[in-house]
Amino acid sequence: MTSPKISVILSAYNEDKFIRKAIESLINQTLEDIEIIIINDGSTDDTLNIINSYAKDDSRIIVIDQENIGLGASRNKGMKIASGEYVTFLDGDDWFTQEAFEISYNEAKEKDTDITMYQMINYDDETGRVYENDWFNLNNLDESFDNIVFSPEKTKDFLFDLSVSSCQKIYRNTFLKSIDASFPEGIYFEDMPFFFYVYLKAERISIIRKHFYYRRKHNASITHVVDANYLDTVEAGCELMRRFIANGFYEDYKFDLIAYKINGPRMALMDITEDAKEPMFNLIKEDYEKIKESEYYQDYLDNLGPKKKKFFLDVLKYDDYAQFKENNPEY
Repeated sequence: MTSPKISVILSAYNEDKFIRKAIESLINQTLEDIEIIIINDGSTDDTLNIINSYAKDDSRIIVIDQENIGLGASRNKGMKIASGEYVTFLDGDDWFTQEAFEISYNEAKEKDTDITMYQMINYDDETGRVYENDWFNLNNLDESFDNIVFSPEKTKDFLFDLSVSSCQKIYRNTFLKSIDASFPEGIYFEDMPFFFYVYLKAERISIIRKHFYYRRKHNASITHVVDANYLDTVEAGCELMRRFIANGFYEDYKFDLIAYKINGPRMALMDITEDAKEPMFNLIKEDYEKIKESEYYQDYLDNLGPKKKKFFLDVLKYDDYAQFKENNPEY
C-alpha cells in the first residue's frame, strides 16, 4: 500500500467551538491523498464527539483519544504513527486554505526539500479582521530566497528572526525520523526548541509566498495573554540551549543564541500579569545561578549587549523580586 502524500497531525483540547472549521479545512483539501491524525487530548467538552462525527464518514481520519498529556507529547505521538511522505501540524482553533497541501506538496516534491515553509495570516475572532505581520509573512527572507532551495547557512545572520511555528511548514517524514525529531513535553512554547533543531539539521529548505494557514486569535488562546503559561519561556530557553550544545550548533550561533535566550524571559517578565512576576523572576534567577556555575558563564558576559547584560547581572545580584524591582522599575 502506498503512503499518503501528507500526514497532518491535529491535537485538540477543549476546542468544540472551533474544531469543525479545522477538520473541514482538512477533509476539503484539493489534495485528497492525505492522512488526518486527530488527537483528542483529554477534552472535557464536546470535542471528541465532533471529531468522531467526521471520522465515521472519512476513512482518512485516525482518532486517538487519550488523557491530557499536552501539545508537545501529543504531537510526538502523532509523528510516531504518521505514514505520509510529508508531515505537517494544525492547531484545533486554526485552519488551512483549501489548496494548501496540494501546492506545498508539489513544491516540496519538485525541489526535494526537507522543509518547505509558507505564510500564515492572523484572524481576530472578535472582530473578524484578517491581518498580516512580518514574522508570519516570512519577510526576513527577501526575494533572493524565492524559487530556490537553500540551506540553514544562508540564514545564519538572522536565524532567530525566523518564525518558529511548526504549523507553518511541511517536513519530509523520513528526514524527521532520521534526526529523531521531537517536541519537548510538558511545557508551553514547544515549537521553539523543535523548530531550531529541525531547521539546523535540514539541508534543503524552500519557501512559498502564499498564505496557507489561518491563525485564530481569541481570548482562550495561549499567546493572547501574557500569564503564568509564560513561565515556561525559561524552560523552553534551557531546552533550546541544550539542543544547540548537544548538536554542535552552539559555537556558530552563540552570540545570537545567548541574546535570544535572555530576551524571551526578560520581555515576559516585563509584560506578565502581576501575580506571575515573582514566580517568573525566581525561575529566571534559578536558571542564571546555574549558568554562573557553568562553563558558559563567560560567554554570557562577553556576548550580551548592555541592556541584556545589565538584566542578567541584576537578576544574579538581587536576592528576590522586590529588591530587583526596586532597582529596575520597568519590570
